[in-house]
Parts: sequence; structure tokens; C-alpha cells
Amino acid sequence: MNMKERSPFCPGSPVPVELFVGRENKIEDIMNYINNTIQGKQENIFLIGSRGIGKSSLASFLRYYVSSEMNMVGIHVFLGRVFNLEEMVRHIFEKFLKETKGQTWFNNIKSFFGKYIKQLGLFGVSLTFAPPSEDLKELVRKFPEVLNNLLMEIKKEKKGLFIALDDINSLAGKSEFADWYKSFVDEVATHYDNFPVFIMLIGIPEKRDVLSELQPSLMRIFRPVEIDRLSDEEVEQFIIKAFESVDIEVSPEGKDIMVRYSSGLPLLMHEIGDAVFWIDTDGIIDVYDAMAGVFNAAENVGEKYLDPKVYRAIRSDRYISILRKLGEDHIPQNFKKKDMEVRLTENEKRVFHNFLRRMRELGVIETTSKRGSYRFVNEIYPVYIFLESGSSKKK
Repeated sequence: MNMKERSPFCPGSPVPVELFVGRENKIEDIMNYINNTIQGKQENIFLIGSRGIGKSSLASFLRYYVSSEMNMVGIHVFLGRVFNLEEMVRHIFEKFLKETKGQTWFNNIKSFFGKYIKQLGLFGVSLTFAPPSEDLKELVRKFPEVLNNLLMEIKKEKKGLFIALDDINSLAGKSEFADWYKSFVDEVATHYDNFPVFIMLIGIPEKRDVLSELQPSLMRIFRPVEIDRLSDEEVEQFIIKAFESVDIEVSPEGKDIMVRYSSGLPLLMHEIGDAVFWIDTDGIIDVYDAMAGVFNAAENVGEKYLDPKVYRAIRSDRYISILRKLGEDHIPQNFKKKDMEVRLTENEKRVFHNFLRRMRELGVIETTSKRGSYRFVNEIYPVYIFLESGSSKKK
């Protein structure tokens, strides 16, 4: 038996551009704004979506496209562990240097940043940008001016600059970030007639709301682009494309199971696809492979994405049968108590009130404005329950 070398799926990471599918309408909207940028107008986009919905994959695809097809410098910066403006700016310029390394005009860019570029690794194949604290503060204050100087350096070769600032959830809760960004946009608008810079912030909806509260006028600056679940057709297209890339055939029945339990969420497409890939032994994904993959994916999702207290409570013997009935269908974000009670046994009904109270205490659900109605706080909770229900059928 040949040992498998790699899985085409990448749970927790942006999908490779060659496997990217869907989002055509959103891409078309964003490309209109990028075309405005190429004409000299600075554009600001806020890409919004729940966790695991595919925001980073879309940003990665856009960066690739503008770099290869539109002759822009494209950078995709991850800021998940960045908590201040100085580190954010350092990451932006370090990524810019890495993306432009190897270009004929890189030496001009390198000299522009001075002695704070360090070559690392064997033969200096990687680099870091590490100026002292005071210089970083100056870069924060003069960010528009520095970007404009970089644009002057690259304008003969490139049409503009694309910057995706991913996972800004930590920064978005800080008033200094909100005030700084508003100041940056105002200075560009009042001092620069031609500023071909496209900036896309990427985060969850709640963080955009926080930014709005910290700096209400900031929301007039951003063009919001919200992405939702993929359609079943798009999920099917991705699954077939991914398995074809490693010469594995997917039966119609196996495909249908993976599409159903992926629920349109890229996070689950990759968790399920990856689990199925490693389970398969004959190069053909059948019903058994698909359901076994759902079972393994449910375990992985619970362990990786749920709070340990929530994970233990959801899997407790006392509540597991209730949760499995709740997950028998594609469950929505909201559910009604009375609709659930008719599906429960007498024993389950006796603990149902305690179940609802415990789920509220753990932050899994919350009440809505409608009496007897509840909503899941995080989209991953109902999805996990649905997955776990499917895995119990497999057992």
C-alpha cells in the first residue's frame, strides 16, 4: 500500500489559491474598489464574517490575484497576536519587504528602510524589520508619508499597493487604533491627490461594532463586505476539486454526506475533508469513508474550537441525547423551547430546564427578544452539535 504524502485540505489555514472556489459576487464587488485604487483613490474595505467562514482564504486569493494579474504589490498581514500600533506597522513593512525581495528595484526599497533590515537564515534567505521603539513610533505617526514614499519608489513598476490586515480582533477593541485609522484616512484625503493604496481590514462582526462605538465616524470610511456560508454547489465543487488534485475518486453518496455535514462552512469542509482523506485506503471515497470522516471531524472540531468546559458539558451523559435530537436536522442559529420539547422523552423533558440553564451559564446560548426562544452565541456550537449528531448515527 502506498503511503499518502499530503492532504489537499488545510484545517485552520487559508486554502491554496488553486483550490479556491465561490465568492464570485463578493470578488466582483471588491475588484471594483481595487480598480478605483489603481486610478489613484485610496480605498478602505472591512471584510466581515464569523470564525471559520473563509475570510482569510478570500484575502489570500485576492492578494494572489492583484499581484499576478493586476501588477500591484500585494501583502497579507496576520495580526492575531499584535496588540499595539507599533507592532502592526512593523509587521506591515516587514511583509512588504519580504514580498518585494528579489525584484530588480528591491535595493532601492532596502536602502529606504536603512540599517534595520536583518538577513536571517542560511545564505540570508529570510529577513526581518526591527527598528527601535522610537523609530517605530515615528513610522506610526508618519504612516501616510512613508507609504507615499514607497509608492514613489515602485510607481514605475507597480500600479499600487494592496494591504490585507487579517485577524484585527485584538486591535479593533482599542480606541488608539480607531483614532489612528481615522487620522490616517483624513490625512490621505487632504494631502494626497494620488494615493493608490487599498486596505482591507478582516474581522468578525462584533469587532466592527466595537470600532463603530469607539469612533462612529470611522464607519463612513469603510465599505463593508460580509461573507456568509458557501452554497451546497460550491462545497461540492471544492470537495471534488480537492480530491481530484490527489487522484482520489469520490462516490456520489460519499460526496453528499461531506456536503451535508460541511454546512457551507469552510472550516468544516477542511476538517471533514482532511479526516476523510486519511481514512480512505483504496482511492475511492465511499459512504463508510465519509461517515467515518464526519465522526473524526466532530472530535477534532470539539477539541480544537470549543472551550473545554463547553466541550465537557456538551458531551456529558446527562445532556448528550438532548443535543443529538437538537442536531438531527440542519439546526439554525435560533431555536424555540416548545419545538424541542415535543421531540424529547419524559426523562429528557425532566432535565431540559437544567440543560438550558447550564448552556446559558456556559455562554453557549442566550435568550432572544421572543419568549421561549434561544440563539447560539457562536456559530460553531450548532454546527458541532449537528456534526456530533451525525457521528452518533455512524456509531
